[in-house]
Amino acid sequence: MTSTQLSNQLSLSEFLQLPETKPASEYIDGKVYQKPMPKGKHSRLQTRFSAEINKVAEPERIALAFTELRCTFGGRSIVPDISVFTWSNIPLDEDGEIENTFSIAPNWTIEILSPEQSPTRVINNILFCLNHGTELGWLIDPKEKMIMTFKPGQQPQMKQEEDLLPVLEVLSGWEVSVPDVFACLSLN
Repeated sequence: MTSTQLSNQLSLSEFLQLPETKPASEYIDGKVYQKPMPKGKHSRLQTRFSAEINKVAEPERIALAFTELRCTFGGRSIVPDISVFTWSNIPLDEDGEIENTFSIAPNWTIEILSPEQSPTRVINNILFCLNHGTELGWLIDPKEKMIMTFKPGQQPQMKQEEDLLPVLEVLSGWEVSVPDVFACLSLN
């Protein structure tokens, strides 16, 4: 999110009735903030890494990763870059299809820092998710080639170089390292 506040105080229900914006806007503490437009590295990490998660998790019906999915819970409406939900937590409509509205926190929230984003506001969203049931958060910094990981009740951890990264417990057989994530940026 940029530090650009788009409006004065609104209620959550008023915000949810506004037309969607591109890039997405988020509702935090009565204010609306528009996320920055993803650039090349951000977009590539987002699409490629979510596909990697789905390649591992979807065939066995373990979890599903979504990009730019609006999640409204705990009085906020946020749009993480990648939201991962365990299979049993994916809301379904009366036809057994994926619901359009997600009113729960993701099991795993992943944010990719853009150059013009406030790291403090992004970290605040990750912490908010953890306080509402999220099991794992990542903040990916493409410029520094570092990933900050968050778990409930623990200090954040900085991961870099060859470090292995924590994943959801239901994906415990999958190992992914910092270089694995940033390899998505190379076309070699």
